[in-house]
Amino acid sequence: MATLLLQLLGLGVALAAAALILVSIVAFITAAKMPPCYQHEEEKFFLNAKGQKEALPSIWDSPTKQLSVVVPSYNEEKRLPVMMDEALNYLEKRQKHDCTFTYEVIVVDDGSEDQTSKVALKYCQKYGSDKVRVITLVQNRGKGGAVRMGVFSSRGEKILMADADGATKFPDVEKLEKGLSDLQPWPEQMAIACGSRAHLEKESIAQRSYFRTFLMYGFHFLVWFLCVKGIRDTQCGFKLLTREAAARTFSSLHIERWAFDVELLYIAQFLQIPIAEVAVNWTEIEGSKLVPFWSWLQMGKDLLFIRLRYLTGAWRLKQTRKAN
Repeated sequence: MATLLLQLLGLGVALAAAALILVSIVAFITAAKMPPCYQHEEEKFFLNAKGQKEALPSIWDSPTKQLSVVVPSYNEEKRLPVMMDEALNYLEKRQKHDCTFTYEVIVVDDGSEDQTSKVALKYCQKYGSDKVRVITLVQNRGKGGAVRMGVFSSRGEKILMADADGATKFPDVEKLEKGLSDLQPWPEQMAIACGSRAHLEKESIAQRSYFRTFLMYGFHFLVWFLCVKGIRDTQCGFKLLTREAAARTFSSLHIERWAFDVELLYIAQFLQIPIAEVAVNWTEIEGSKLVPFWSWLQMGKDLLFIRLRYLTGAWRLKQTRKAN
């Protein structure tokens, strides 16, 4: 009996190893060697307040604003106004109290099928295209792809990612700014502050089903085991990056959908960019685009492929400074 169990155990280990090798080969063969940074001709422009086309700037240009806010939006005509009202009210009040403070909000319509761009353009007309810009993508890329397009067209010294649902209280950007400040001195002017909902985990578990709680813990384990250490909440859509950190990480990003945050932080940790995790106020808003089981399954696959593709050399990163 013991011999049979040992044989079955050995067979199980062999099958697991064979499956891992097979998945690694698939991950390597199907990997795009360079990040998919293609840009349709129509995506090189934005419409100003008069409805005229203007060329977008580049992340590689010198900054002309203190803060850029990038808002990825897919079918958000209903939720976007609440977020934009809160954000712009805060930013306008801050500018009145500090005349040296400058900002821009970049709404990236990720190929929406509703009136998202039309809703966003009303804010452009109200506040002017120097403060609010709308980029309309020709086809849906995924949240990561939309954020990257906004980042690549930003003018800020610091760049904030903010979700269109307004789940995070916008004034909490000051908490992220303090988190960045506490990381100084920044190596090569690179640093990241991640908004975190980890302090709300007990409360959220009480409101979730056992199945969703299991999926959440499984995802957290995979993130820790495969990709990112030391960050409890990688998925909060409220992140503040210095311009240099945004340029380096997003120019190396491959994942364009939900797991892009994990690859972003994986890249940052490889480049030894200091990261602060900062607790923020967060409220769950109805209308999430995540489909509980299938979205988690997709993210799980992405996590495994991120690790395997970097491990096998299908994706490569260049480290520009020596380890301390």
